[in-house]
Amino acid sequence: MKRILFSAVAALTLSAAGALAADLPVKAVPVVAPPPPAWDIAFGAALASDYRFRGISQSDRKPSVSAYFEPRYNFDANWQIYVGMAGASINFPNRAAAEIDFYGGIRPTFGPLALDLGVLYYWYPGGACYATVPSCFDNPPLPNGNIIKKDLSFLEGYFRGIWTVIEPLQLGFNAYYTDSFLNSGAEGFYGSGTIKWTFASLPSGVGFYLSGEAGYQYAGRTDGFYGNFNLPDYATWNAGLGITYKVLTLDLRYIDTDLSKAECNAFTSDQFARPNAIGVVESKWCGATFVAKLSADLTLNANVK
Repeated sequence: MKRILFSAVAALTLSAAGALAADLPVKAVPVVAPPPPAWDIAFGAALASDYRFRGISQSDRKPSVSAYFEPRYNFDANWQIYVGMAGASINFPNRAAAEIDFYGGIRPTFGPLALDLGVLYYWYPGGACYATVPSCFDNPPLPNGNIIKKDLSFLEGYFRGIWTVIEPLQLGFNAYYTDSFLNSGAEGFYGSGTIKWTFASLPSGVGFYLSGEAGYQYAGRTDGFYGNFNLPDYATWNAGLGITYKVLTLDLRYIDTDLSKAECNAFTSDQFARPNAIGVVESKWCGATFVAKLSADLTLNANVK
């Protein structure tokens, strides 16, 4: 009898405990995202109707192809180091036909703020000198009177950031400095602010975004080759619509600067610049334009493996 009574009490106790446990709120176990793979490689290519660098054409307002290759190492989800190489077709006054970029840096992330700090070397191989100065005996000045160095390569340091204010909205900044912009001897500083709104993707996977940038290029005094004159400072801006699908992006963008055609010629030494009615040589490389760019961007871990 005692044994039966004990069994009944134990059963009631367990039943009550089970009922109480069922009434307690169930806490979800947090799902921890796996850390990113330590090594990754980003790469891609693009075709643009015009290669614009800070508002100024680098391809004589003609189409340009480009590509890049960027190995990355993730210490964790918030710290990444990287090196990279990129190339683009250009049409420069010194007849250099390509821009090759070598770059590297570190990308720390602090919550909604992603930063990027690094250095970038712009290499323009295959150029020739056009001038009549002791340091240049390759060729006489260009037919329009402009002069240009054989080597326009230069080094820049940069500091960039993107702040995700809310999920669709991102604000950004860019800062670049060089002690010799395009190897002219003139210091250069470029600063800009950016804004981007990304819309929710359609069921088909097609996405859209709107973005814009407003920037200012400060320039210093050139060296003796160019006559020790101050390069013109200028403002540049752009706004556009992007359409995305998987790894593809079609970017349609309006780009402009506040440089006059004469200032544009002084800044670029455009080999195709022409004198106006009063004999002032003018370039069209800095004027308003519409640029369409189709690009593909992939990473090894996400798109290949």
